[in-house]
Amino acid sequence: MITSRLTSKAQTTIPQPIRAALRLRDGDEIAYEIASDHVILRKAKPAPADDPFRTFEEWESEADRRAYAKL
Repeated sequence: MITSRLTSKAQTTIPQPIRAALRLRDGDEIAYEIASDHVILRKAKPAPADDPFRTFEEWESEADRRAYAKL
């Protein structure tokens, strides 16, 4: 069993074997799920980038690409 200690500020270090297994890197987010008497720790899936053009998907046809290719 892998353990870590909680500091007085409720912080802990994620042990290296856990970081390696989850492929955690600097800046990654962690998701916690409470399941009755235990917690499941996962690497959080990154949120999709905020794409201001996502609302214009109806203009994403091949005809549109040809029409606007030289702009």
